[in-house]
Amino acid sequence: MSENADPLFDQETPRELPARIVIPPIKGEMVHLRPATIEDLPRLDELDAYYNASRITGKDEQSERAVVHAWVRRSVAWANGQAASESGVGDPESRRTIAWAVLTDADHDADGKTDAESTGNVIGMVFLIDIDGWARSARIQVLLGKDYRGRGYSRDMMPRVMTYGFAPTPAGLGMHRIWVAVPEKNTRSLSVYQSLGFSLSGTSRDALWDAENGKYQDLHVLDTLFDEYDPIRSLDAFGMHVIEDNPGVREALAAKEHSVAIRIRQDVADASASVAAADASDGRPAPDAGRATSSGDGQAAADEAIASSADDKASGNETSNWYYGPNEQRKPSKTAWWRNLGMNRKRDTEED
Repeated sequence: MSENADPLFDQETPRELPARIVIPPIKGEMVHLRPATIEDLPRLDELDAYYNASRITGKDEQSERAVVHAWVRRSVAWANGQAASESGVGDPESRRTIAWAVLTDADHDADGKTDAESTGNVIGMVFLIDIDGWARSARIQVLLGKDYRGRGYSRDMMPRVMTYGFAPTPAGLGMHRIWVAVPEKNTRSLSVYQSLGFSLSGTSRDALWDAENGKYQDLHVLDTLFDEYDPIRSLDAFGMHVIEDNPGVREALAAKEHSVAIRIRQDVADASASVAAADASDGRPAPDAGRATSSGDGQAAADEAIASSADDKASGNETSNWYYGPNEQRKPSKTAWWRNLGMNRKRDTEED
């Protein structure tokens, strides 16, 4: 459980969301995201994006279409600097929404044409909704066309959207918590979210109607917090790479380096304490006990370890594949996402 204090904000920092937002494009390895427009909404019908909504989100197709239209209109209104009440679908709590269109240039059937050419390369949308400036909380949701589910697109886009969501302003939204709500029968999405670092925080019993089986089903709520979420690890879990010029990524990398330095210093301190304890148990004096844990020597040891790690990276001996710069040759993915989730697990096509 995270500490209650928010390290990004002091008591005097305003917690209101800005009156206008510039929605950034986000690049992935399989897809890229751009701000969604009203003109994109008919494309979702062409993509049959609301197919089997009751299994994926627990809503019927008509309700799912209505709420998606509201989210896009709220997103466009915020980007235009309109108040929530001016969008036509305002939120009385002044919460906001960001909607991105998901685009790909993939040609899976190798016919020489982009699979989604008929819809302008759009294959779905991803949203940050219920953005609450006071609580620094937002919900994430993905909507994909029927034929584009189960291909791993969510695993490419979601960590990058969440990195932007958690990144401090002005690079990102400065959220403290990001959460999802998943019907119990959507086991595929539950696996994806847990692999991304989400933890089950609660269950609403019989909250949804399962029309397919004619019975009620539970709704699971999962979340992750700013100081729990590791954007590097969440990408690495699916064999994806960091793209450094995406919004919020440099801040995430800086935090990662800081965390590494802290762990190294702790390891140095633990090792020194162990040596001192062993010497004491043998009855030998330990003149150097505590020396390596002093701030100066601890810093030197940490710096040396970090420098050694940097040398390994420069020499090509780096064991992790999560980091690559814009001038660095792209490495193949370490492990395919489906291996991380289990080779023998049934691969249905109902991916959120």
